[in-house]
Amino acid sequence: MQVRTRFAPSPTGFLHIGGARTALFSWAYAKRFQGQFVLRIEDTDVARSTPEAVQAILDGMHWLGLDYDEGPFYQMQRMDQYKVVIQNMLAAGTAYLCYCSKEELDALREQQMQQGQKPRYDGRWRPEAGKVLPAPPQDVSPVVRFKNPTAGVVAWDDLVKGRIEISNTELDDVIIARADGTPTYNFCVVVDDWEMNITHVIRGDDHVNNTPRQINMLNALGAKVPEYAHLSMILGDDGQKLSKRHGAVSVMQYDEEGYLPEAVLNYLARLGWSHGDDEVFDMQQFCTWFDLDHITPSAAQFNTEKLNWLNAHYIKTCDIGKLAQDIAKRLAQAGVSDAPPAQLASALQLYRERANNLNQLAQDIHFFFTLPQANAADVEKHITPETLPIVADFAQKLQTIDWTAEAIHAVMNEIVTTHQVKFPKLAMPLRVMLIGIAQSPSIDQVMMILGREASIARINAYLS
Repeated sequence: MQVRTRFAPSPTGFLHIGGARTALFSWAYAKRFQGQFVLRIEDTDVARSTPEAVQAILDGMHWLGLDYDEGPFYQMQRMDQYKVVIQNMLAAGTAYLCYCSKEELDALREQQMQQGQKPRYDGRWRPEAGKVLPAPPQDVSPVVRFKNPTAGVVAWDDLVKGRIEISNTELDDVIIARADGTPTYNFCVVVDDWEMNITHVIRGDDHVNNTPRQINMLNALGAKVPEYAHLSMILGDDGQKLSKRHGAVSVMQYDEEGYLPEAVLNYLARLGWSHGDDEVFDMQQFCTWFDLDHITPSAAQFNTEKLNWLNAHYIKTCDIGKLAQDIAKRLAQAGVSDAPPAQLASALQLYRERANNLNQLAQDIHFFFTLPQANAADVEKHITPETLPIVADFAQKLQTIDWTAEAIHAVMNEIVTTHQVKFPKLAMPLRVMLIGIAQSPSIDQVMMILGREASIARINAYLS
């Protein structure tokens, strides 16, 4: 059996972090067994589905690098096929026409609730042996209902949650086609999973209630029932269900907020799944290890601090060319469109050890390419009548030295020795003059990257 998994989002919003984890697990399971991963867009909710949301899903998948082997398939483009299957079910007696009006169903629901019963369709139009159905009313367009079994249980061994059994008496005859003829979500999913030969359905546990109905429909169609793995929800840092108020929930928002896709993927992989004590691993290793046995059935809790730690790790180890390409984009958004590639790469090598966020990293090195606005408090504290002569002497000697960090540092040592001051008396005012703040990596390294001309010009602006 070839493993075939699918990711089937509804395009009613962005690809959120929970959906991304589902996509990752489905993708990795297919990769683990040299199977196929299918992308399906479940766009039957016409009122809420938008082209922008479809594009956001595709963009999110692309950014994460979750390549699919087939698709994307769109349910709205498969309507004719669904309708053929419905007609076959009507002919086979596994589905039937229901002429209940909305008013009848509302009255039935109200009556059941008043009697303390669970609201459900009572099967009044369900064909049974010996049952005489009324004449179809002329003013009601019928829906199509699935003829759910009335006895026994629906059971499956969920690959995450274990054995689940639902009595068929708990399930009513679900609508599979609306009065206007359009098939419903639950039915389209069944036909798609059947015709696309999906072997493993990995999805959120909000779909557990749909599963028994879908299994019964698959059985009625004579289709092979896939194995199911329902992932528990993701909680926010505060232990509450992850929502917009927790910050970034759209996958592409993580890109905007300065995260590398490798960090997000690594973090998502560990969100409810584990492989011993391993914390940092690439996706090739993840696909080799991934199984469904080590997914926890309990809710996973999002930890922003852990994500930031992983992001810092990947920033430190990222290919410098790839990192420069990303940071150049962020610098351009901040008005720097002409950062010299060699200077940008050197600046990143110097500063990336200090960053856990790409936006922070771009902000940290911005001063290399534009004149910074100095922090007033740092200017007042470090650029004083006492330090200016020291800096002036240092600037004079910069004119003729080799422009290396070692040579710059040697001159700094010479100056502080001559003036009999401690190193910060020179280094701190230099930082403020060159960078605008009093904190930086080694100032000789900064000056080497900044260049002789720019360094001397920035110092002289304070000396003149």
